[in-house]
Amino acid sequence: MTLPQAGVCPLTSARRRMKEGDGKAAEASISPALFVCFQQLIYRESGIWLAPHKTALLCGRLARRLQRFGCKSMTEYFTIVSRPDAVGERQQMLNCIATNETRFFREQQHFDFLEHKLFPTWRREVESGKRPRRIRVWSAGCSTGQEPYSVAMLLLHSFKSPARWCMQILATDLSTHALETAREALYPATQVPDIPQHYLHGFMLRGMEEQRGWIKPSAEVRSLVTFRQLNLTGAEPPSSELFDLIFCRNVMIYFDIESKHKAMVLLTQRLAPGGLLLIGHSENLHGMMPGLKTIVPTIYSYQRPCQ
Repeated sequence: MTLPQAGVCPLTSARRRMKEGDGKAAEASISPALFVCFQQLIYRESGIWLAPHKTALLCGRLARRLQRFGCKSMTEYFTIVSRPDAVGERQQMLNCIATNETRFFREQQHFDFLEHKLFPTWRREVESGKRPRRIRVWSAGCSTGQEPYSVAMLLLHSFKSPARWCMQILATDLSTHALETAREALYPATQVPDIPQHYLHGFMLRGMEEQRGWIKPSAEVRSLVTFRQLNLTGAEPPSSELFDLIFCRNVMIYFDIESKHKAMVLLTQRLAPGGLLLIGHSENLHGMMPGLKTIVPTIYSYQRPCQ
């Protein structure tokens, strides 16, 4: 397989993190009462609900933070992270807790629907004057960036004269570590099989020399995407603009009912008339909010209630 060559650049922090791995976990134990304290703190900060059987996950993922502060117990670390002025450390805690599993063109059915069903309709509406040449996309819970870059490739492929279109993708995530990797946009070449051949050859660069074994989306792809840190259960929307497409896939599986509702209020407030919301295939919004209508499984439109 031959890909365009990417320029050689210094070893990035994302590469270092991938090469270093998670390191050896420090031994930690936690009482049921202390687990509840962490559970409630994480929930208040992020909306993520840790079920009681997640004790080992909590201790394992926070082991490096205990090492960082020289803590001998989870109790000592909780004292540090729960201080009112420990805003930065609480973000570091959330970075450890957040699950950043993703890949290029994950859940291919969504991309097929957009390319073969929705985008032809949009092009016809443009030609008939019913729609502007403008597309706004929000990737909510973008993790390390493969989702928004996949969407960017799809848009550039589907709308052959991108200069005639105004296309923008906002990508947000709770984890600042994940966003760091997303902005650097440097990925192991082991992810090549996830990318369809025509996108691979048209939009991906292959590293040479020091960059060998790594791939990177082209500058054209990266130029469509803006990254921002955001808590979906927070009060503030990410933008005053409305979005034609909102991806929020495999995010709400970590929320309880209350957090899901908060996230859905935020998402539907920012969905443009005629826009679509896409969720993961392991998720279901049945009965979550009035006004949601299933277009195909896991793809929804939203009708705002009359004022």
